[in-house]
Amino acid sequence: MTEWSYTVRIWSIRKRPYRKPFQLRWRVGTRPHSESFLTSGLAESRRAQLITATRAGEPFDVDSGLPKSMVQKALDISWYQHARNYIEMKWDHSPATTRRNLAEAMATVTLALVKDTKGMADHRIVRRALYSWAFNANQWNEEPPDDVKAILAWVERKSLPTSALSDRLLVRKALDACARRLDGKATAGTVIARKRAIFHQSLSLAVDAELLTENPIPSVRWKAPEKVEEEIDPECVPAPEQAAALLAAVRGQGARGRHLEAFFGVIYYAACRPGETVGLKLADCELPRRGWGLLRLRESRARSGTAWTDSGEAHDQRGLKHRSRKAVRYVPIPPELVALLRWHITRFGAAPDGRLFRTARGGMVQESGYGEEWARARADALSPSEYASKLAKRPYDLRHAAVSTWLSSGVEPQLVAERAGHSVAVLFRVYAKFLKGGDEAANAKISARLRGHGSHPS
Repeated sequence: MTEWSYTVRIWSIRKRPYRKPFQLRWRVGTRPHSESFLTSGLAESRRAQLITATRAGEPFDVDSGLPKSMVQKALDISWYQHARNYIEMKWDHSPATTRRNLAEAMATVTLALVKDTKGMADHRIVRRALYSWAFNANQWNEEPPDDVKAILAWVERKSLPTSALSDRLLVRKALDACARRLDGKATAGTVIARKRAIFHQSLSLAVDAELLTENPIPSVRWKAPEKVEEEIDPECVPAPEQAAALLAAVRGQGARGRHLEAFFGVIYYAACRPGETVGLKLADCELPRRGWGLLRLRESRARSGTAWTDSGEAHDQRGLKHRSRKAVRYVPIPPELVALLRWHITRFGAAPDGRLFRTARGGMVQESGYGEEWARARADALSPSEYASKLAKRPYDLRHAAVSTWLSSGVEPQLVAERAGHSVAVLFRVYAKFLKGGDEAANAKISARLRGHGSHPS
């Protein structure tokens, strides 16, 4: 660990009969230091630097004898290299989807932090090279194509030093890049927030590496052009009768639809995320002939792409979101879903590894496949005006429908959060509008209670 001291004494330059005759001597704390020069001008220049640092109140490194500004300059690296160091630090402990997001954010910021664009290839090609090669640690042991190699060499040559990020205007420039798409239009609010958070964390690493004295982002007065809407829009959420009609419409789509009816049913009745549903296994289902059943959710198999997973498979096998790898979430399921799953198992069985849902060849269910079936089901089940709206636009809206149904049924928010795999804070923030929807019922209960004790004014 670096030891700093403000106790510095600098002596006059002395001349000695050596090859470098002019010697500068100084002391930091109790540690003596010296440096020899060929000319008196060079020696005087270094002495002036040290004196200026002491007058500015800079601490000196006891081991090297240099002021903090000079130590940082010696340690400084390009932003491009720092971004790669950040990716390396995060890689092993990040799921594949997060890795992809990290690469996307670093590619965006790095292109904004170059000295100039002279000799730069097409913007899209450079972004692709950064995203697919420079910031994808899975590719670092592979030899990139010659054109990619040339692009990355240009970026490394043109990249600004990391210490330059102490300039707030430069930080603002990088944040502006996070808010724009390649076509110049504003990026979605959630994407801006995600990129800003990743950029902020990478600058915190720069502080830890002593490349910056502080993280400049909190001091920059910058506002994203697109607001992040965390609350679920009720217009997207189907009512129970609409959800039932959509599931029936999925069943009417032929063989693949009949297979996927239970898939969508798990999302709706158990509030499962699609990735959790893809990984659901027969052994984790309790399906009695009567009454409620139980699902034990252990993992998520979100599709991230073969380039980002350690296994080389398109679906990343991870634990539950924001939970430890061995965590299990227990979700009681109503008789409607129990019957649906029992029929599905009788009709389709399970894959060799126990998965309930699979493609015709036994592979993982793909978003593109079940997305097509869902789009056709919406067209069949919804009216023209409903179909043109945001209602149940994504299968994920079934999960929102489940949570909102539980809340409107009077289930305690703590229990809803536990079953949905949320924290209570996230539940209140994301489903605030549905919680507010219970005001009338709550008011009626309070009024009845007050009347029962004769406290209502006459």
